[in-house]
Amino acid sequence: MPDNPTPQPHGLRTKFRALIHELSKFGTVGAISFAIDLAIFNVLLHAGVETLIAKTISTVIATTVAFTGNRFWTWRHRAHANMARQYTMFFVLNAIGLGIGLSCLAISHYGLGQIWPALQTPLADNISGQLVGTAVGTLFRFWSYRRFVFRDTTPPDQVTTGPRSKGHATNVASPAPVRDSA
Repeated sequence: MPDNPTPQPHGLRTKFRALIHELSKFGTVGAISFAIDLAIFNVLLHAGVETLIAKTISTVIATTVAFTGNRFWTWRHRAHANMARQYTMFFVLNAIGLGIGLSCLAISHYGLGQIWPALQTPLADNISGQLVGTAVGTLFRFWSYRRFVFRDTTPPDQVTTGPRSKGHATNVASPAPVRDSA
């Protein structure tokens, strides 16, 4: 009686490892972009630029760095047929992420700040715009970039599961060698 092969979790493990690898690279690119965003935002605030304009400028510059890092490092293994389309889509989706961050900042600075003036300080602006807004915006960005900008073009049924481990039997019989009877 032949043994039935046990389902191999290699495909799921491989996908999970690939996702963790992408998240690590995305996080590294994001950390660099975040540092650039934070530095430029604070320089502009201290130069007297209005809060939302300062955040918009710092985000646009950081986004350019993020696109470059994600395009050529994080998702370099994915399809890159139309860079202009990717660049445009990246910035459109990043604009939505910017809107998420600006919403957090506006609610804190202009909404709640009218009730509690301590929320109109540079520290409060950094917490609401840079920490809270960036965290929520980053979750959206990772999902949307992966799904819409740097798409995986590999069909789901062609997942590489790796070689089978020794000791696993298969139901596929190999053909018997043909012998010449001459």
